[in-house]
Amino acid sequence: MLFATPKLSRDLQQRLETLDARRAALGARVGTPTPWNGTLRRQVRAESAESSIAIEGFSVPPTEIAALVSGQMVPDPEDTDRMALVAYGRAMEHVAVMAVDPGFRWYDRVILDLHFDACGFQRDKRPGLWRDHPIGVTSPSGNGMAYVGPDAQSVPKLMGQVVSWLHKGDPHAHQVVRAAMAHLHLVSVHPFSDGNGRLSRIVQSLVLARDGILAPEFGSIEQHLHEHTAGYYAVLQEVQSGSYQPDRDATPWIEFCLAAHLEQVDRRMEQLEAAARRWQALEYLVAARGWPDRLVIVLERSLVGGAERAAYAAEADVSLPTASGDLRRLADAGFVEQQGRTRNTRYVATALLREQLDAR
Repeated sequence: MLFATPKLSRDLQQRLETLDARRAALGARVGTPTPWNGTLRRQVRAESAESSIAIEGFSVPPTEIAALVSGQMVPDPEDTDRMALVAYGRAMEHVAVMAVDPGFRWYDRVILDLHFDACGFQRDKRPGLWRDHPIGVTSPSGNGMAYVGPDAQSVPKLMGQVVSWLHKGDPHAHQVVRAAMAHLHLVSVHPFSDGNGRLSRIVQSLVLARDGILAPEFGSIEQHLHEHTAGYYAVLQEVQSGSYQPDRDATPWIEFCLAAHLEQVDRRMEQLEAAARRWQALEYLVAARGWPDRLVIVLERSLVGGAERAAYAAEADVSLPTASGDLRRLADAGFVEQQGRTRNTRYVATALLREQLDAR
């Protein structure tokens, strides 16, 4: 038995209609080609991945997040914090592929493979396999258990029900509601030895991305969940009441997720507008110095996670020697500085560049 998708009040329905209008507007904006969209996508993807792993206690320096998620930096395999970020980013890349696959179908292996993507670096946690032992979630206060999952023996059957529901359950429910319920089903069954929260958020993003309105990185709510972690845990505890009780009312959870989506879509709109302003300021800076227009690309990259020579050369459609010359010119001007060596070399914006943009 799974949680029933609740009947929505008129107020919730109206808020969903408001969200639909805002998501459609955001989808139109991000679907319109602009020179800054690529960097913004990398930024948003990195922020979402970092937010999700931070909920579970992993921590990565802010200056490295975008570079790690984009593959510009390669982490030490023994560094679990950075590996968690890279693995989550890889899982979300998988989500992006499945979101546009015309032959996609929900199977248990979809969920198991996404878990392996996100938790494969934790070999002792049986990545890609259902748990075979009891499990509980410690209370945030550290006093006792906040939640005890169903018996391990019931996990395969319950996950079979979840997969069946994902395939054809509540087909007329709003996609945001279905995504929230998918999250609730998974986190309540708690089917894995570890990474259940990560996997639940990833599957929620996949359900949303399958509706075709927004790319996974723009439709996810990880940042809101991270910034409101206490509220996130509190509403789950309210709905779950300490153990697997799928006859309980899931309405508070739907209300919480809807509020998260409304806040998140407004945040993304603000980021789009900020990206446009930043690009225009960089264009002015480059033109005022008589530099080639392409340098806007590398300056933009330097501000968001750092610029890597080969990636810049590919985006600007120039040779590697030309890219190297461009980077030297910007370094000599004091706008970028080199960080790292060999495979992890990148060029990041200096305080001078940021001051120049702030002055605009």
